[in-house]
Amino acid sequence: MQMDNELPPKKAPGFCSFRYGLSFLVHCCNVITAAQRTCLNLTMVVMVNSTDPHGLLNTSTKKLLDNIKNPVYNWSPDIQGLILSSTFYGFVIIQVPVGYFSGIYSTKKMIGFALCLSSVLSLLIPPAAGIGVAWVIVCRAVQGVAQGIVGTAQFEIYVKWAPPLERGRLTSISTSGFLLGPFIVLLVTGVICESLGWPMVFYIFGACGCALCLLWFILFYDDPKDHPCISISEKEYITSSLVQQVSSSRQSLPIKAMLKSLPVWAIFIGTFAFFWSHIITTLYTPLFINSTLHVNIKENGFLSSLPYLFGWICGILVGQLSDFFLTRNILSVIAVRKLFTAAGFLLPAIFGVCLPFLSSSFYGIVIFLILAGATGSFCLGGVLINGLDIAPRYFGFIKACSTLSGMLGGLIASTLTGLILRQDPESAWFKTFILMAAINVTGLIFYLIVAKAEIQDWAKERQHTRL
Repeated sequence: MQMDNELPPKKAPGFCSFRYGLSFLVHCCNVITAAQRTCLNLTMVVMVNSTDPHGLLNTSTKKLLDNIKNPVYNWSPDIQGLILSSTFYGFVIIQVPVGYFSGIYSTKKMIGFALCLSSVLSLLIPPAAGIGVAWVIVCRAVQGVAQGIVGTAQFEIYVKWAPPLERGRLTSISTSGFLLGPFIVLLVTGVICESLGWPMVFYIFGACGCALCLLWFILFYDDPKDHPCISISEKEYITSSLVQQVSSSRQSLPIKAMLKSLPVWAIFIGTFAFFWSHIITTLYTPLFINSTLHVNIKENGFLSSLPYLFGWICGILVGQLSDFFLTRNILSVIAVRKLFTAAGFLLPAIFGVCLPFLSSSFYGIVIFLILAGATGSFCLGGVLINGLDIAPRYFGFIKACSTLSGMLGGLIASTLTGLILRQDPESAWFKTFILMAAINVTGLIFYLIVAKAEIQDWAKERQHTRL
């Protein structure tokens, strides 16, 4: 069976190799940036005072000490929403620029400086809150830009570091960090706020990011050929695997050819559908648990964290399984991509549609809720890395544009779900999950029909294509 232009060497180095270590390093970067982005969602509960005026003269000594450890601010719900959403806007506006420049400038410097900026801004959020709410919004918006650079530029790494038959496991190891980060935040933020005060949440995650930034600049190199620590055998394995796909020079973006390419649109529409279901199964999980299980906030936080944990585990296993099919010649690359995309779309839809009918079963709701949130990770071995198959030379740009498409899907999904929940409380969840299933099935059908896994003509060596 021909493996879509892949000619791997006869023998590959073992699992404990440098490229897997770098993938784990990127994984840690994603854990930290995801934690820095989401920790404010929980600390906001103790940062805002909705009862007592802040700083009364007759406040007890205990309350004064508590206010020093946990400063409280009188922010309205509108201001809170603006603070929480400011990171999103920074993340959005940087996607296409970083997708373009990641193929031109040093990925090491882009990610390293962006991670450092995000971490420093995390350290500055507590004092910024003391100065004024505008400074918090500015910090969060710029932090969103920095995290958008880390989240998008990292995919350019695998153009030179990921052998074709190991793309699934390497990318799944790193990107699963986006799921582990929120899980850690949900577990430890409440404890830190109670024992040390909410500012320590930002100081801890910010300090961890700064330390990780130092490791990044020491351990990562843009090209395995230049790395002083990698073994000769592993270096030869990587470079020989990619000899037909990696060019030393970046060509101008063939925008017209991309827009005419159905495989590219399959990735865009598939990513749109993925983010739609991902936003619903994660953003609205606490609200669904509250409306159906009626548990306290502590239990809600724990149950809401479980889909992230199992999604993280599932994402890593998916990478291993997808590459197992390829290395054993069980399935072709396109078959693997379509198989895992189908699983990542259909399983969350099925489990989600079943949820409203399980209102009488506590454990049934918990299990299906976990499965609905976790099985979307199958897309890590499918549509989410398909751009690396069809256009490795322009993977960073395609990934940025597809992420932008996905964010649009997530924004529409969250807004529409909120309207459904307000207008029709009785059957709202059923309508929400049915709509999610319809979006997933529509995106999947289009993807199955037009998706490809071989390098497209416009993505090969110099063609007469202009901007």
